[in-house]
Amino acid sequence: MPETPQQYTQRILGFVNGKDPLEAQAETAKTLARLIQSLGSGALCRRPEPSRWSVTEILAHLVDTEIVVSWRMRMIGQSGVPIRAVDQDMWAQTFDYPRHDPQITLETFRVLRENNLRMLRALPQHLWGNYCMHSERGKETLADIVHMYAGHDLNHLAQVEKIAQVSGG
Repeated sequence: MPETPQQYTQRILGFVNGKDPLEAQAETAKTLARLIQSLGSGALCRRPEPSRWSVTEILAHLVDTEIVVSWRMRMIGQSGVPIRAVDQDMWAQTFDYPRHDPQITLETFRVLRENNLRMLRALPQHLWGNYCMHSERGKETLADIVHMYAGHDLNHLAQVEKIAQVSGG
């Protein structure tokens, strides 16, 4: 049975519990680089299960979600704006995630993430309460979004770490 949006939110926020979300996000690209450095192309492209993404697909997904969150955080400048959920599986298929080069994809993610973190660190504190209306999860403040994406990172890092361990990396 698939998760509800509320169950997903709780699960993802559980990963970031007690951690500084900006610090967690700042470490993601470095941690990914460390985890994949010893993995060969076979391990990077191997799905742990037919319905689960490979490391290459996870990296491509992280790039797309970094673009999404970048836009969402900027939209919050107009508090209350509606935002739509995305169909990550449709994007994975449409943009052919398995064919992405993992090293280029990781570098793209790193640059996008650094840009977003610079923006967040420069924002005045009063804007962190601005919100959007997510089509599935409802009201989300900028602070909520930052916590969600930190948890999202930690969720995918755990997946990559598991794949790397099984692959001997």
